[in-house]
Amino acid sequence: MWEFLKQLTNPESIIHYGGLWLLLLVIFAETGLLIGFFLPGDNLILLAGILCKAKPELLNVDFFALASSMILAAVFGNIAGYWFGRFTGERLYNKKDNLLFKKKHLEVTRNYYIKFGGNRMLVIARFLPVIRTFAPILAGAIKIDFAKFMLFNIIGALAWILSLTSIGYFLVQIFPKITEYVGYVFIALIILTALPVLRLLFKKKENKSA
Repeated sequence: MWEFLKQLTNPESIIHYGGLWLLLLVIFAETGLLIGFFLPGDNLILLAGILCKAKPELLNVDFFALASSMILAAVFGNIAGYWFGRFTGERLYNKKDNLLFKKKHLEVTRNYYIKFGGNRMLVIARFLPVIRTFAPILAGAIKIDFAKFMLFNIIGALAWILSLTSIGYFLVQIFPKITEYVGYVFIALIILTALPVLRLLFKKKENKSA
């Protein structure tokens, strides 16, 4: 099981062993299931764009089909998260921490909701690790109108998938040997997307100590 979980955190392994279907399953899980916060969504989508151009035999779909299917997975993932939050509601705040659930993740997401507002947050959260998992769950818990939720759910999915997939796809055309340095690209992307979350966590700790 541990080896399987390690493979699920490796974007290259996900696509190499599971192809398109495992790719879509991981995107769905990270955006809609409480246990999906550890999955490598950003790196996976970027790599999918790179491999779609550089090694099309691994995914066996064109760019349009790849992007469309990933957008659908992201949209339906958020819908699952919304209804989970809607049914569990305030019970989430009373849930004890465990290996797959940390209350601090919910609190950080809630702080972003307060800062940006529920609708904009659903778009911004797509680009923030961990928060993108908890954002639709919290939206359901606080009972955001489902029609408005769906509008920003779709906008966020389009922005997230199209931007990262396109960057990966066109990077190959500019730098044909990018596949040899994909590990460095992943590290840069992890740092860029993690900075806003870390900043909010440190700010919260400073406020508590003040």
